[in-house]
Amino acid sequence: MTLAHFPGRDPFRIAAWQAPRPMRGWLTDDSSLTARIRSRCGHFSLQVVSQGKGRVMPDERAALGVRHHGDLWIREVLLIADGAPVVFARSLVPETGIPAVWHLLHGLGGRPLANVLFNDPRVRRSPLEAARLDARDSRWHHAARATGEPTLPSLWARRSAFKRGGAPLLITEVFLPAIRNLAP
Repeated sequence: MTLAHFPGRDPFRIAAWQAPRPMRGWLTDDSSLTARIRSRCGHFSLQVVSQGKGRVMPDERAALGVRHHGDLWIREVLLIADGAPVVFARSLVPETGIPAVWHLLHGLGGRPLANVLFNDPRVRRSPLEAARLDARDSRWHHAARATGEPTLPSLWARRSAFKRGGAPLLITEVFLPAIRNLAP
């Protein structure tokens, strides 16, 4: 089943059990995805694709609990295992939340955000949500541009919101085809 983004409709309302068996562990493990990938490859790296203010989709705004229509701060990265991009990740935070609670996002550079999220006892995480994204969804297009692969198949993704001091941060992780090369 392929889910698309339609105005007012959130593609992240699919149950992870509907994914192929090899993908289910990736979609449901609520520990650090970066740590999980690192444990399954010889060399891990992170490439920052883009970072700065931008517009987001209505379902992302709703997942963050943000009502205004202005720009949000966006960081997009590729997680790379043994030279192959395996995950395209997109982090969103309301611009007003950056100077205070999430100020560290500006200085991350090529370091994984997981180092901060999973080592700070003040950070709380919402349950994971899963989706299957295809060319009708802008996140699929962002992943395709980041990898330079304009003919990607539909992709499984997961997202969750993190809160620190009441300020939300939304992370969407889109699994690229090379994820299948890593043990589940």
